[in-house]
Amino acid sequence: MTSIDAEHRAGTFVPHGFEEHTADLGEIRMNYVVAGDAGRPALLLVPGQTESWWGYEQALPLLAEHFQAYAVDLRGQGRSSWTPGRYTLDNMGSDLVRFIDLVIGRPALVSGLSSGGVLAAWLSAYAKPGQVHGAVYEDPPLFASETRPACGPSIRQGMGPVFALWSKWLGDQWSVGDWAGALGAMLREVPPVLLDGLAAMAGAQPPPSGAEPPQNLKEYDPEWARAFVTGSVSAGCDHAAMLANVRVPVLFTHHYRRIDPATGHLLGAIADHQAQYVRQLVEAAGQPFTYRSFPQMPHSMHGSDPGLYARTVTDWASALPEPHHR
Repeated sequence: MTSIDAEHRAGTFVPHGFEEHTADLGEIRMNYVVAGDAGRPALLLVPGQTESWWGYEQALPLLAEHFQAYAVDLRGQGRSSWTPGRYTLDNMGSDLVRFIDLVIGRPALVSGLSSGGVLAAWLSAYAKPGQVHGAVYEDPPLFASETRPACGPSIRQGMGPVFALWSKWLGDQWSVGDWAGALGAMLREVPPVLLDGLAAMAGAQPPPSGAEPPQNLKEYDPEWARAFVTGSVSAGCDHAAMLANVRVPVLFTHHYRRIDPATGHLLGAIADHQAQYVRQLVEAAGQPFTYRSFPQMPHSMHGSDPGLYARTVTDWASALPEPHHR
């Protein structure tokens, strides 16, 4: 199946406070916004799974005081193209390499949340030389989003049952679309302890429960969920091998997490010992690694406390050496 562009889903979207733009990257058309003066350092913001660029909407004005910030919609999310059968970390990472080349056009910092944090790790290892000069991994599910991780719990011991539910009841490209059925099946198909973990990760945001799916899910291709729960998203991209090839300084922010003692489920994005292994691999690759623990913070710092997020990123970035322009 060919890609599905935003014009075929025009009734899905709502207006926001920033002008949206589209970049033709070849296979996909990528939607994005820009905030900040062109004379400031470039910062690429990569959303997490089910998040469109506007998850950064409250943080963008704060970041724009220090950066020219570009917030994107990944393929399969927001107004960017949906690409059936083509959701892999390597494809999404390559999209971002093209975006840096064609749109940003100079070395950039990258900051990604959740699966966007995994893509920040991908760029820190596999971007073109000189494209990226520092990477922020915001509460990333490194190892924990793999089906057979090198360290710690897998996606099946984490949020995999939630993704399996979305895949089953919503279907690739919303081909099933049974939102009421998904809500009704939640208590049967998702372990109760994971629902508690989801509530803690969401912070002030209530879990989806209305008659209509929330806006961010409307803009999301549920094939993403299937790609993660089956492991196809990581085909050809082993996390340990990726982290062993990191070539830039890293800031890792670690948010709410715990292991349920009764079931062994990971509640949160990444366990402590998995984060320690990330650090070990990055430092063994010869790169500085800054670890900041925020155990009371919901999954998205930029969404729940944009001021703290902007300060954390800005303070770390201010100590980095100036990038060499290619």
